[in-house]
Amino acid sequence: MTTINNHQDTNTPVTAPVITSSKQPLSTTKSADTQSVLKRLQSELMALMMIGDSGISAFPEEENIFCWKGTITGSKDTVFEGTEYKLSLSFPNDYPFKPPKVKFETACFHPNVDVYGNICLDILQDKWSSAYDVRTILLSIQSLLGEPNTSSPLNTQAASLWSNQEEYRKMVEKLYKPIAAAA
Repeated sequence: MTTINNHQDTNTPVTAPVITSSKQPLSTTKSADTQSVLKRLQSELMALMMIGDSGISAFPEEENIFCWKGTITGSKDTVFEGTEYKLSLSFPNDYPFKPPKVKFETACFHPNVDVYGNICLDILQDKWSSAYDVRTILLSIQSLLGEPNTSSPLNTQAASLWSNQEEYRKMVEKLYKPIAAAA
């Protein structure tokens, strides 16, 4: 409490104004955001481990919880059945408000996957919602394997071959069976 002496020589107690700002120092803001993302990713990791969905998994890469390695197995009754794919997931500092960058690390001959592993999937782009999580992403990509969007291909060769499933299966086997046998 501060005392201000006014002209009548009486002391009137006055409370000092509190200065507030809606802006916090940058390091504090970034640290708080990082902490909330960290908690969210830890929670998603626990949920993913507890649910134990068949054909999908993901874990942080070493000590960095912002970089994960994921695995997807092709669904039954698809040309990808039994084929295992490795993915990388890189989470931004503003996750879950922005989607992670997800790429195939294993080569994937698919209409919606280019030769660099980039994936054309709406929920990883303009249809992203903070309600999505790692599990949703992996299940969506697993589903995309068997149900591609051939009207928006990244790989036009795969898209044109998709309608002939027998030939498509031969191409997938040709490309991936030697890799699986060598492993």
